[in-house]
Amino acid sequence: MNISIREWKYTDAADLAAALSNRKILDNLRDGLPYPYTEKNAEEYISFILNSDPNDTFAFAIEVDGKAVGSIGAFRQGNIHFRTAELGYYLAEEYWGRGIMTSAVRQLCEKLFAETDIIRIFAEPFDYNVGSRRVLEKAGFQLEGIMKNNAFKNGKALDMALYAYTKI
Repeated sequence: MNISIREWKYTDAADLAAALSNRKILDNLRDGLPYPYTEKNAEEYISFILNSDPNDTFAFAIEVDGKAVGSIGAFRQGNIHFRTAELGYYLAEEYWGRGIMTSAVRQLCEKLFAETDIIRIFAEPFDYNVGSRRVLEKAGFQLEGIMKNNAFKNGKALDMALYAYTKI
């Protein structure tokens, strides 16, 4: 299995739409994504990413054997946190449990630390999202703490886990 991260292409829109039209995925992401997620939504997202500032937005398709199966991105923070980036990702459900996301997270972290001035990458998965937390741990992230009642999603207050990976 060949796993890589690469720039988005407009031809990825159908695969992106198929992956994000899944409640199991959307329930673990921040709000704001439409359901069902259409190819038009995917094309708009791809356009947004391709036109974003490459010094602040590091977002890529996760490709397995030539097919876009997920998304990974790190987003530079502002003000005194300008050398910190927040990590986010998702993977089409049929690809879960194969080490794909761990590989993609490692690849993105290596790329950011080698090609940018970013020194800290953090992620905030929901505390209950054991799969996402395990990805981060396998990729070398350290748990810094549990943020109690840090989010409100689907009518519930949720705890989030704060993980970070640092260059120095």
